[in-house]
Amino acid sequence: MATAREWLEGARPRTLGAAIAPIAVGTGAAATIGAVQPVRAGLALIVMLAAQIGANYANDYSDGIRGTDQERVGPVRLVGQGLAAPAQVRRAALASLLVSAAAGLILVALTGQWWLLGVGAVALLAAWLYTGGPKPYGYFGLGEVFVFAFFGVVPVVGTAYVQALTIPAAAWVASIGVGALTCAVLVANNLRDIPTDAAVGKRTLAVRMGDRATRVAYVVLIVSAYAVIPAIALPGGLGLPFAWLGIVSAALALRPVLAVISGASGRDLVPVLQATGLLVLAYGLLLGAGLALS
Repeated sequence: MATAREWLEGARPRTLGAAIAPIAVGTGAAATIGAVQPVRAGLALIVMLAAQIGANYANDYSDGIRGTDQERVGPVRLVGQGLAAPAQVRRAALASLLVSAAAGLILVALTGQWWLLGVGAVALLAAWLYTGGPKPYGYFGLGEVFVFAFFGVVPVVGTAYVQALTIPAAAWVASIGVGALTCAVLVANNLRDIPTDAAVGKRTLAVRMGDRATRVAYVVLIVSAYAVIPAIALPGGLGLPFAWLGIVSAALALRPVLAVISGASGRDLVPVLQATGLLVLAYGLLLGAGLALS
């Protein structure tokens, strides 16, 4: 039976920056038009955190019962390592997704925008079907597309919308940066797992592109995230000068980028994954603060 510590590690807490960052940026975007509503922002944060934890447990469960986690390096795999029964992990995943759905329902009721329930339902379904169901999209190289959408554009724009009931331009532009960095987390993860994923027929984008192209993709995603900041900050763009605060987080990008460029592989990519998760969090908090100050 898994210990409390193993259950916590199975939730992959180092990935939770990807849930916090879009809420911070979306709230910062709402602040640019004076529309911050803390209760709604807090509910949006619960939605994202619970959905992220649910997705992590769902991934653990689905990969575990398929046998694709047995030779994996990195975080604890509750099912793959035989630490918990598959049914227990499935229940943990569903419970987390239910918490996300409940918080989302309250949020929608506060806004009166009932059509948002459809968006939430699609997002929760995407969390399960990444590696779940008969044809998981993560096994066909589509993981990055869905991560960009549901951990970038949708939560940033959605967080701004539920507070302002309109979408500030800053939310659209900033969501690209958040989505790019969150995709970089997945790319780092899948770069590490190319040999084991290929061996079990898991055709992630990294497996399809190969090692060299995946490393290039990682760097391009990092650079793209910072390329959007001038478009937000400069007078010729959105003219929100404190958005330059987001650039400060680039200091955290140097080490993982150098590791990827230098050919780190296997267990040596675990610190890259952790550093990229921290980078997403720092980027989101700093850019969100910069938007609010602007």
